[in-house]
Amino acid sequence: MIKLRFVHLLTAICFFLPKIAARGGHSDYIHPGTARQLFAEEEPRPSVELTRGYMTNDDLEKAMKDFTKRCSKISRLYSIGKSVNGFPLWVIEISDRPGEIEAEPAFKYIGNVHGDEPVGRELLIRLANWICDNYEKDPLAKLIVENVHLHILPSLNPDGFSVRKRNNANNVDLNRDFPDQFFAFNEDLSLRQPETTAIMTWLRDIRFTASATLHGGALVANFPWDGTEDKRKYYYGCPDDQTFRFLARLYSKSHRNMSFSKEFEEGITNGAAWYPIYGGMQDWNYIYGGCFELTLEISDNKWPRASELPTIWEYNRKSMLNLVASLVKTGVHGRIFSLDQGKPLPGLVVVKGINYTVKAHQEYADYHRLLEPGQIYEVTASSPGYKPKTTSVWLGENAVTADFILIPEASYRGKLLRSSSCDCSYGQPLLLTRFFTETNNGIMFALVVVVAFLFFLLQRRVRSNLWKQRQSSRRSTTV
Repeated sequence: MIKLRFVHLLTAICFFLPKIAARGGHSDYIHPGTARQLFAEEEPRPSVELTRGYMTNDDLEKAMKDFTKRCSKISRLYSIGKSVNGFPLWVIEISDRPGEIEAEPAFKYIGNVHGDEPVGRELLIRLANWICDNYEKDPLAKLIVENVHLHILPSLNPDGFSVRKRNNANNVDLNRDFPDQFFAFNEDLSLRQPETTAIMTWLRDIRFTASATLHGGALVANFPWDGTEDKRKYYYGCPDDQTFRFLARLYSKSHRNMSFSKEFEEGITNGAAWYPIYGGMQDWNYIYGGCFELTLEISDNKWPRASELPTIWEYNRKSMLNLVASLVKTGVHGRIFSLDQGKPLPGLVVVKGINYTVKAHQEYADYHRLLEPGQIYEVTASSPGYKPKTTSVWLGENAVTADFILIPEASYRGKLLRSSSCDCSYGQPLLLTRFFTETNNGIMFALVVVVAFLFFLLQRRVRSNLWKQRQSSRRSTTV
């Protein structure tokens, strides 16, 4: 009887441990130095035999360089930094204008955050090649190339991969090394891992709208929050919970079988409801990077045989493409302009009822606000020195473009009238009054004509040149 109970207990542990270890394991908050090493040595390393058929780090680097040569018209290769052991963290950018700043959203895919979860790095190279091979004939691939800047980092942890271990070369779990909203640790940037620092710098250099990291060990789309303030396990949604649920469902339902999960309803889960973690990349992206990130567990087996990779790719291909395309197929997008000069105006965009602010780009003043379809939203744009403007937007199945033209708080007319004030207690008051009245009337009439003409030209330019995808069914408005 005792032996039978022991067997049952051992079976339960073997069943649940791999899925817990996928994101790093659940426990109450532990000192960071210990928390990051949790489960670092729990699972045996994959055998050398099992790794055959996977690209080595050198193979991956060569594949990425070969790709950007073959697909040079729509791609470029760059590095965001180096790992502990000095291996470059290579990124492929895919766009019809790679390396240029445009009024378009940017998306990033990151794979191999954990060294012993290599499926993501293989799938991301396949994704890049599929887009290159099909963007001239497949509508979805063409949409992505022409309207999105897609950045692909196949391996964040090449050092861990090379020794088939979860953590990086300093034995740190990279998905526990980011600033955390609930528990402050490693605030000194010099104490962070070089891979972590590279990601943080990357998000300062490029304004990403959305992102996803590819993990292994389970089959589910995970969304924020990943942790709770009291360290307990329960559903804890972020301000954009409904939008994140929409994005997670989009991936899950586009997948061959993720949405049929018996463990996770619809194949999605709130991170804190699954098990809380702290110092994760996902929450940091949303809080500090202005980026909506999902954590995608794409394979029940953390290191499946290479012969299974084509099947796993086919199961995930549509999901990976649809998630990127969602940046332009849904949500509210637009630009902010100043009425007085007609120039792009860096500002902020908020949605009533959602405690989250989206920043417009400094140069083009474009914003990209991801939102769950099927609702009416009150969207407000603001900028220092200008009067905020609000519009109501019905967001259906397709994206909506809402451009804002903001009026200066101190109007030109007010300045002009103040500058023409005089002390009429001396001299000829009636003559001076008539002079300024007639002069102001003429100036104001000319000003009204000029402003009306500029407003007409600005509306024409905004409506005709903002987005290429407006040729589709996207609705647009200028307020």
